[in-house]
Amino acid sequence: MLVGERMSHPVITIPPDMPITEAVNLMRQEHIRRTPVCKNGKLVGIVSDKDLLNASPSPATSLSIWEMNYLLSKIKVEDVMTREVLTVTADTPIEEAARIMADNKIGGLPVMDGDRVVGIITETDLFKLFLELMGARESGIRVTALLPDKVGVLAGLAKAVAELGGSFVAFNQSYGDDPSNREVTFKVARVNDVDTLRQAIEPHVEKIKDIRVSHL
Repeated sequence: MLVGERMSHPVITIPPDMPITEAVNLMRQEHIRRTPVCKNGKLVGIVSDKDLLNASPSPATSLSIWEMNYLLSKIKVEDVMTREVLTVTADTPIEEAARIMADNKIGGLPVMDGDRVVGIITETDLFKLFLELMGARESGIRVTALLPDKVGVLAGLAKAVAELGGSFVAFNQSYGDDPSNREVTFKVARVNDVDTLRQAIEPHVEKIKDIRVSHL
């Protein structure tokens, strides 16, 4: 899966000389938490709602409302935006975008086509994808188990589920307890009985860590 399939587009951008009060209102109106900053069609920065709010006076300030509004009107987006922007392209693998965001502790990446912003991929887009990958909106029996890290193990597990007339609606794997195994989490539809599924898959796993019926 590539970034272009999951990015938000068309993307809302703002100019660097926009007052932060206008930027705050725009982001609230559009229900967005960050947006690229563009000048003459070129990306020059990115700004988040936190950047804008941190630039606002504290509620404990002794300034009057008129003084605060005057000062805020003088602060521009370019004064608080991040100028060194990490970006990706539409053909970047989605997991690479997620890695960049996690490693750099950022919540979104502008998506570029040359020097043109064509979208933005955010943590919200990744959360939505995570729900799909985990089958969170599908009913079925959810299983977490340890599998030996050996050739053919997954094939045996899939065959056992198929022989029950079941089908996978989600399947994910992660690191196991040690290098000899992997932890898998999957959801099976068309099998109604937990004990029947447990008995069918037990010969193919090291340990069933959790098994339960998962409803919408």
